[in-house]
Amino acid sequence: MRRRAYVYFALIFVLGIIIGAAGMYSYGWYTGQWRRPFNRHRVIDYLQTELGLSQAQTEQLQQIINNMDQKESDLRDQMAPQFQAIREETRAETRKILNEQQLQKFNEMVKRWDAKRRKGGHPPPPPPPPK
Repeated sequence: MRRRAYVYFALIFVLGIIIGAAGMYSYGWYTGQWRRPFNRHRVIDYLQTELGLSQAQTEQLQQIINNMDQKESDLRDQMAPQFQAIREETRAETRKILNEQQLQKFNEMVKRWDAKRRKGGHPPPPPPPPK
């Protein structure tokens, strides 16, 4: 009887560890805490090691990746106003269906979302289009 209690205790302990680990993994993954952003130096080092790149090839690869970064940045700058317009349109439609109390809370939420977006390295949104 005593041995069975120890087995149940150990089983519950192990299940607790498994469930806790799964919860931490889910939280980390879905909040973006464990996703690694693109790091050009890590990519260059990896390719240099795996492919045995020469110094000249490494310098050319750095230039290629720098060009890619610039093109992506230009594209983000070009697309940002369109994404912001869609967000503003959605927010305006949402505001129409809310009462005063909900509207106040929603506006506070929007401020937090925008602050989080700016903190995440995204460019600040352009001012809304004139009406």
